[in-house]
Amino acid sequence: MRVDTTRRNFLKTMLGGVAAAVLGPKPLVRAGARSTNPLNFVFLLIDDFGWMDLGANNPHCFYDTPNLDRLARSAMNFTNGYAANPVCSPTRYSIMTGKYPSRVDATNWFCGKRSGRFNPAPLNDKMALEEVTLAEALKAHGYRTAFLGKWHLGGTEEYWPENQGFDVNVGGWAVGSPRGGYFAPFENPRLRDYPKGAHLPKILTDEAVNILDQYNDDRFLLYLAFYSVHTPLQGREDLIAKYKAKRQRWLAADEPEFGPEEQVWPVEKPRRVRLRQCHPTYAAMVEAMDEQIGRVLDKLEDLGIAENTAVFLMSDNGGLSTSEGSPTSNFPLRGGKGWLYEGGIREPFLIRWPGVAPAGSKCDVPVISTDFYPTILDMAGLPPRPGQHRDGISLVPLMKGGTRLDRDAIYWHYPHYANQGGFPGGAIRMGDWKLIERFEDGRVHLYNLRLDVGEREDLAFAYPERVAEMQAKLHTWYQEVDAKFLERKGDGPQPWRPL
Repeated sequence: MRVDTTRRNFLKTMLGGVAAAVLGPKPLVRAGARSTNPLNFVFLLIDDFGWMDLGANNPHCFYDTPNLDRLARSAMNFTNGYAANPVCSPTRYSIMTGKYPSRVDATNWFCGKRSGRFNPAPLNDKMALEEVTLAEALKAHGYRTAFLGKWHLGGTEEYWPENQGFDVNVGGWAVGSPRGGYFAPFENPRLRDYPKGAHLPKILTDEAVNILDQYNDDRFLLYLAFYSVHTPLQGREDLIAKYKAKRQRWLAADEPEFGPEEQVWPVEKPRRVRLRQCHPTYAAMVEAMDEQIGRVLDKLEDLGIAENTAVFLMSDNGGLSTSEGSPTSNFPLRGGKGWLYEGGIREPFLIRWPGVAPAGSKCDVPVISTDFYPTILDMAGLPPRPGQHRDGISLVPLMKGGTRLDRDAIYWHYPHYANQGGFPGGAIRMGDWKLIERFEDGRVHLYNLRLDVGEREDLAFAYPERVAEMQAKLHTWYQEVDAKFLERKGDGPQPWRPL
């Protein structure tokens, strides 16, 4: 672990030490707690894991995930839980900061700069050290903090987890996919040497359970961000063989695996989207990751701390369904990773809070990844940081039986061309209604998600007043966050701009 000696981090460390000294060993009082034990936090972030990849959302899921199913039975399932962006880095930024990534132009994966008919908007490709991360906020109140897995929030070492509030960093650095693959040797400067062929999900979990052994007498945040199930598509041979056999039983001979998905501008043929989950290697990756989540849950039980440990589970964007092997299907959701349709932004979103959030319950209120930061502070009984997590709202009232939040809309802004075929655009959800606005030509689409979760029936022409209201609200939000837009390419046409 690198020891940071910058003035900023030195001051933050000193302030955190002072806070811890003032608090001493006295336990924190947490909202809705049944005891005075401090509340610990385990945050499980899966990469590219689709909403329909979770059995709790899909009774016909192809993947065997007994441990995710176990977690869902003990948690509240936020069935309208969203990522702040359809690709990884911006959503990870939103979790760490409680802010919409558009506020700092962190609106694409770091450093994704694909062009199309126009050039993309300017991209900031690092999380500034001036942000007070979720880890830093907890550390200031005596929490021990550990990060494991995929970071992808800054290219140079000064922006890696150990300089953003984490005491320990295992595997977190600039790159967003497992360079070298899922089997050792790993080409990762934050992973030590492991025996050839060692499997990355197990390695990360081995380290995680060792950290839990060390931390179990203290309050802690364990943030385990699996590289799974991002490409490259590599799985254990035993599991691949299992799912090859299952596929033969699963997929009818006349059942199509793929269908067409649109492109923004006419092309020779449309982008293909997977309609059926049946990819053996992807399924093997999912199950192998599920096994490791089970080990973490078992360790909490073995240490006797499961009852005072909250467990969160989310994905950073939708399942990969339109490119790079298109290994999973989000159907009936439309699109996938890189798209503003529901398949790209609606995510598995579980919170287990023993004794408070009813086990096995569901909440249909729309929530988003910016909400984790204030929620965790509220759960821990810590003061909010409204200047930091300015776009998040605590979900504690929902976990205590509430049915609404003091928020009338949530927003997305993706002024980029996705590797997966998605178009540059923005979106707003208000109640059951969702409006998508395209940045190349300004066209809008309106969907009623309660009646049409697959976003197949565009109602924009049928409800012009609703379109005008939602579009005006979206444009006001663009101004509030200083959103950036597509730029002209050479002497080509000027791109569309909001009013």
